[in-house]
Amino acid sequence: MSTSVTQKVSPKKLTSDIKKSKNGFARRELRKALINNWDLYLLLLPVIAYFIIFHYWPMFGVQIAFKDYRNSLGIWGSPFTTQHGLKHFIRFFNSSHFVQILRNTVSLSVYRLIAQFPTPIILALLMNELKSIKFKKTVQMVTYAPHFLSTVVLVGMVSVLTAAPSPLMESGGIINIIIQKLGMQPIKFMTEPEWFPHLYVWSGVWQNTGWGSIIYMAALAGIDLEQYEAAMVDGASKLQRLWHITLPGIIPTAITLLILDVGKIMNVGFEKVFLMQNSLNQSTAQVISTYVYDVGLKGAQYDFSTAVGLFNSVINFVLLITVNKISKKLSETSLW
Repeated sequence: MSTSVTQKVSPKKLTSDIKKSKNGFARRELRKALINNWDLYLLLLPVIAYFIIFHYWPMFGVQIAFKDYRNSLGIWGSPFTTQHGLKHFIRFFNSSHFVQILRNTVSLSVYRLIAQFPTPIILALLMNELKSIKFKKTVQMVTYAPHFLSTVVLVGMVSVLTAAPSPLMESGGIINIIIQKLGMQPIKFMTEPEWFPHLYVWSGVWQNTGWGSIIYMAALAGIDLEQYEAAMVDGASKLQRLWHITLPGIIPTAITLLILDVGKIMNVGFEKVFLMQNSLNQSTAQVISTYVYDVGLKGAQYDFSTAVGLFNSVINFVLLITVNKISKKLSETSLW
């Protein structure tokens, strides 16, 4: 007589065993990858150290946005503010500068996005149509070169080119010379507030368009040439090939970069704005980043300036999440 014993295993224990097996396999694979590619991971260490030191460790100081910070007490010893820790935020929202600074930041960022986002795409499409390799390389070199200029040099060039007539420069910069040759009055570009956004944005377009087109050129190079050949056999015109093959081939790349750009819409570059600012164009040139510098470093109001900077970062974070979610629903292209 033979007997058989069947041992029942509970679903919870079975699930736990599967998870342990998967975790053990993942650890073994990670250990294997680290051993086989140790030199590549070693090269990655400086990058990781950079982000930890300059991007993650400073987050420790964000808490002073909710405290009445005192140097003598330090970050941990400083007491939390009244109004549930939102004292500095409420002060910023109620200040006379809030509306103007927020308007300047948003309008400048949106203007920059509208002007700078499509120009690399247009340049990449134009260069992709060039037949002469020599001419194509020349165009690439000329358009890439401005990217390597420092911000200080760029602002200096803008100042010289747009200089108004003065005792040192009787006719002003070359742009004002042309304006006067056309019979018009010279313009004080650097001191008139209405000209600041245009100078800021279009100098950035000139500097970054060529460099930005590199990504789109790479995306264009990845499009299967057989699609163009099949379209030509079917009698498709150049415009039809552009619309039905080329543009769909770079749309995922464009959407990804657009999401990243929208996520940085509140981050107007401090250095360039600061260098182009003066006492006469403050009404359009004062943005959140320069305001944080004025009240934080110059005014030594570290807690208040941290609150302003945190507000700026939170807005960017919310915009990034929102745009990524919308993009995922509409086009199935997203960052995650």
